[in-house]
Amino acid sequence: MVSLHTSPLDQPGTGDAGGMNVYVVELSRRLAGLGIEVEIFTRATSSALPPRVELTPGVTVRNVAAGPFEGLSKNDLPPQLCTFARSLLRAEAAHEPGHYDVVHSHYWLSGQVGLLARDRWAVPLVHTMHTMAKVKNASLAEDDQPEPPARLIGEEQVVEAADRLVANTDDEAKQLIDLYDADPAKVAVVHPGVDLDAFRPGDVAAARDAVGVPRDAVVLTFVGRIQPLKAPDILIRAAERFISADPSLRDRLVVAIVGGPSGNGLEHPECHAELARRLGVDDITRFVKPVQQDVLADWYRASTVVCVPSYSESFGLVALEAQAAGTPVVAAAVGGLTTAVRDGVSGLLVDGHRPEDFADALGEVAFEPGLRDRMSRGALEHARGFGWEVTAERTLQVYRESMDALRLEVLS
Repeated sequence: MVSLHTSPLDQPGTGDAGGMNVYVVELSRRLAGLGIEVEIFTRATSSALPPRVELTPGVTVRNVAAGPFEGLSKNDLPPQLCTFARSLLRAEAAHEPGHYDVVHSHYWLSGQVGLLARDRWAVPLVHTMHTMAKVKNASLAEDDQPEPPARLIGEEQVVEAADRLVANTDDEAKQLIDLYDADPAKVAVVHPGVDLDAFRPGDVAAARDAVGVPRDAVVLTFVGRIQPLKAPDILIRAAERFISADPSLRDRLVVAIVGGPSGNGLEHPECHAELARRLGVDDITRFVKPVQQDVLADWYRASTVVCVPSYSESFGLVALEAQAAGTPVVAAAVGGLTTAVRDGVSGLLVDGHRPEDFADALGEVAFEPGLRDRMSRGALEHARGFGWEVTAERTLQVYRESMDALRLEVLS
């Protein structure tokens, strides 16, 4: 595995760590459970990190020194690709030829390195985009910035050269084919999963006590990196509409924003707190730093509704985690969220990003008699179809198919 720009050891929800980190960790763990030895190469972000860390039996994280340990954003990393690639190739040189069977790269920066390793080792490259510049640039938030041309070119190169492309959903597969001219024969759809042991229903009162919200509160929650793309401001603006329409809600409404600044959000880390103050809802809005998985599960259980208003999502693991905990989701009808959320059954999908539309949908789930309970049952049923074990088995099948295709190519 190559996960260059963000380490599987990082806490999801801040910096560049998010759903991709969860994906790499959980997929690697499940592959190890199937008897596959996994090594994850990532860029070291601290001099204190050891060169090798055992993540779990069968999964090793290799921290590669490439550039300054701190202070580099994703857009600063292309000049470090050669240094990173050199360390990756040296690691293989320490083994007998044929040590690695497959390279699986995550995000375009990793794909660029993966191409070099694929050519040197004569093994297939399987690539997962996770996000795509052309998709993001087509649906930017008002205060967001477009992805740079270098990324678009880099993505096109990886798509053209990779042996297999793993898409999270049918919609993403179509985007790869339509926007990047990917060969349809090389695109495989493999849905991400959810940890059904970690995210499961439980005692709501106990969960609310654990995270410190009143037992009788209406809790609207956002989980994720705080940046324009993820649009937590939409939930804050929707909450203001609730209070304006019914001032009595102020006594029992809680808006939880769980996550840390990331990407363009780092330029104005206090902007959402300032927005809450300006709209007069700062007294009901809580900003919670990224939390460990067990605490995050309590936040999901404690929530009346989880809101995922992103402008683009390759899948939307937060939506799936919330549903696995029994909490309905109101999400933007974009990208993989249309697969992660079953509209009208496990939650509601909202066209566009108008706060008033999100307020209507959130209010419907939270306040319409019986609807929240019905959708909670639908959320649990929907989430059960997305275990990580299924993801790992299907991904392993893609690996084998890519290996078989390369053997046939060599023989011919």
